[in-house]
Amino acid sequence: MQPIIAIQGIQGSFHYQVAMYYFPNGIEVLECLTFDSLAVELVSGRATQAVMAIENSIAGSIIPNYALLDRHDLQIVGESYLSIHHNLMGLAGQSIEDLKEVHSHPMALLQCKAFFSKYPHIRLVEAEDTADIARKIQEEQLRGIGAVASIKAAEIFNLDIFSESIQTIKNNVTRFVIIQQNGDLVDQNKINKASLKFVLDHQRGSLAAVLNVMSDCQLNLTKIQSLPVIETPGKYAFFVDVTFDSFDTYQKARSIIQIMATEFKILGEYQNNKI
Repeated sequence: MQPIIAIQGIQGSFHYQVAMYYFPNGIEVLECLTFDSLAVELVSGRATQAVMAIENSIAGSIIPNYALLDRHDLQIVGESYLSIHHNLMGLAGQSIEDLKEVHSHPMALLQCKAFFSKYPHIRLVEAEDTADIARKIQEEQLRGIGAVASIKAAEIFNLDIFSESIQTIKNNVTRFVIIQQNGDLVDQNKINKASLKFVLDHQRGSLAAVLNVMSDCQLNLTKIQSLPVIETPGKYAFFVDVTFDSFDTYQKARSIIQIMATEFKILGEYQNNKI
């Protein structure tokens, strides 16, 4: 039986591309239009694992997804990086001048803002998923409507590409994490990266002390993100990613930080997938 992998979006989406790459031996894809529904499918057991975007090199962290991981006690068991190329597409027999509207995910539209400034006659419309708009254009034969999506979406839904790689910053990379309910599938000998959450007492030097522990234990801090603790105004939870060469030194740091923190959680221990 093939594993069931939940993705945000449909066939042709960037999540779909990552799922196909990360699970090359065959999977059943469970399409979810929102990240919230993706988490629900995973928690319910209908999905074995899920692919979730967590940060973009241009837009930064996808903060609500950190909250989803934390709230549902989901575990990161892997990661994958995808170079994002946005393409303008629509039904055949048209040109950019024929388009009245272009629909896509708000993040995609934002990343292509400079391109569309050259076409003031085009109205930009936000949508939930890039590939879903491509599908809708083909199924409903929507002329005068364009989509910003991947080349894969154009191939699947038989759309013409009017302009390729229209994102403002060409080096545009999104980090995706592979998540599940239990993080027991990673061989300890392969683990060289961890995602942690901790809450500290609100006092001077508390974060600096934790960072010193990481440095002393030879951990490389690759990401730090703070989110407010909703129940306690003025208090923050810190989400960090660290890489390391020795699992033993990481374990030592983890044990010390757990003692220093008022709240501590391991979000995942997995293999670093370098860009």
